Amino acid sequence: MVFRTILVEKKTGYAIVTLHRPGEMNALSREMRKELEDCFTSLEEDREVRVIILTGGDYFFSAGMDLKEMSSIPDMEVKEYFHSITRYLKKIYGCKKPVIAVVGGIALGGGFNLVTVCDLIIASESAIFGHPELKFGINPLFDPLRQIIGMSKAKELTMLGEPIGAREALRIGLVNKVAPPEKLMAEAESMAGELAKRSPEAIEAVKRISDIVPLLDKNSALDIEIEMEALLFSRTERKEHMHEFMESLKNRKKK
Repeated sequence: MVFRTILVEKKTGYAIVTLHRPGEMNALSREMRKELEDCFTSLEEDREVRVIILTGGDYFFSAGMDLKEMSSIPDMEVKEYFHSITRYLKKIYGCKKPVIAVVGGIALGGGFNLVTVCDLIIASESAIFGHPELKFGINPLFDPLRQIIGMSKAKELTMLGEPIGAREALRIGLVNKVAPPEKLMAEAESMAGELAKRSPEAIEAVKRISDIVPLLDKNSALDIEIEMEALLFSRTERKEHMHEFMESLKNRKKK
């Protein structure tokens, strides 16, 4: 896959998608959003790719929406412009495969939105997250952030717009791991490698369950989870997975 604003590298079991507008600090232009949409569509259909890493590189993730582009939108194109934002976010948010956001440096505004629609987040010690949109009279994307850190903290970050660093992000549960800048991608690739070993169907099931069960009462949620478990257990591959797991336990005991 060849794109103008993103780079795509396939490795064994996973792919790395890198935002690549370094001169604009990876500002999210129409072209970049469309290329991300097309890229994730392709990777989701690629049987060799089980996990997707999304990064902006070592120094920044994304400074947010392309403000120069936004400021020049004709009034009659505003609706379609924001529909295009919805489309690309839904493509990543609804991806059947796990998506790991790797944040080195700043993730602001639309860049922060993009981080919150990923499944797992690994941040560099130098990472900064912030939602300055209210200062410009625009609302930030609220619900994905709320689902990660809860209502109270989500209101604080979106209403006040004060940036937070990686350690605070880890403390409030926004990010899963914090790593030194020089070890950031190694940490992400290690996680991707582990996820790639898991059953794709089981991973997809966990993603579906995480979307559905928060909307249900506790009994209905339990029913859904057990039904999904029974469905996965009925597959022939589970015998292979269980045999491999039992063998690994035997080998550990011998050591």
